Amino acid sequence: MSEVEETLNRIKTHKGVSGIVIVNSEGVPMRSTLDSKQTLQYSALISQLAAKARSVVRELDPQNDLTFLRIRSKKHEIMVAPDRDYILIVIQDPNADQGS
Repeated sequence: MSEVEETLNRIKTHKGVSGIVIVNSEGVPMRSTLDSKQTLQYSALISQLAAKARSVVRELDPQNDLTFLRIRSKKHEIMVAPDRDYILIVIQDPNADQGS
């Protein structure tokens, strides 16, 4: 688990990162830096979206697979890295890199 902790700590130090969630293949949160309500919300919604996106990629080309999903809105940028057993979700402020 120390490698996981090291990776999470490295991601957390990036500018604008407001949360990290790791969910298993069923969408159950395994680790999170968010409060429990947000963790459950992101886990459920993003795992469903990642499954849909993977279906779309596979439907278009059965030899292909989803490797990364990036969602950007006015308030957040959500980066999703699906793996066979887990999904890494990173939430950040897309405006954090612009000096105010």
